[in-house]
Amino acid sequence: MEKFTSHKALVAPLDRANVDTDQIIPKQFLKSIKRSGFGPNLFDEWRYLDEGQPGQDCSNRPLNPDFILNKGRYQGAEILLARQNFGCGSSREHAPWALLDYGFRCVIAPSYADIFYNNCFKNGILPVILDDKIVNQLFEETFVSEGYQLNIDLSSQTVQTPSGESFSFEVDEFRKHCLLNGLDDIGLTLADADSIRSYEAKRKETSPWLFGVVK
Repeated sequence: MEKFTSHKALVAPLDRANVDTDQIIPKQFLKSIKRSGFGPNLFDEWRYLDEGQPGQDCSNRPLNPDFILNKGRYQGAEILLARQNFGCGSSREHAPWALLDYGFRCVIAPSYADIFYNNCFKNGILPVILDDKIVNQLFEETFVSEGYQLNIDLSSQTVQTPSGESFSFEVDEFRKHCLLNGLDDIGLTLADADSIRSYEAKRKETSPWLFGVVK
């Protein structure tokens, strides 16, 4: 998993509350268990004017000109600004996979669905929680300022605006440690690889029959 320390990037404002995981990545695209390849179908029903299908080439599909991610000024955005209860609905891990594959490294919202929130950390996305009033301010500034960027610093747990205004956010210490060091569940396990090998070697010596070894 890629480390997240600080990230300065263009912001895309998704001004909708209660965005669920089926809207983030529709159900027909859940047939793959790979973490990559979902970006072209992120917000598929909103981004395109036709119905998307798995394995379809999205490069020639008709785009919805009114959807925020299709507007030229937000191309290349890596920070998603959202409203309350983002990521509600089912527990599909494909939702953060699609966001990450599209290019988003951070989501800012007043609140999240709990499972989606946890899945973000496990997949290298930082979900920042800020007060409604602050989120409203960020939406207003993003709408009026083309090329609006925020600097997210995980070490100091701050969001800094172009004017230098800084907002603090809370994050669990363990989750923070994992993101700063690029550790997903597999990475955490491999960090103890030497201890695991030592344990298995001792276990093989004391209980050889479990390994098909007869002394």
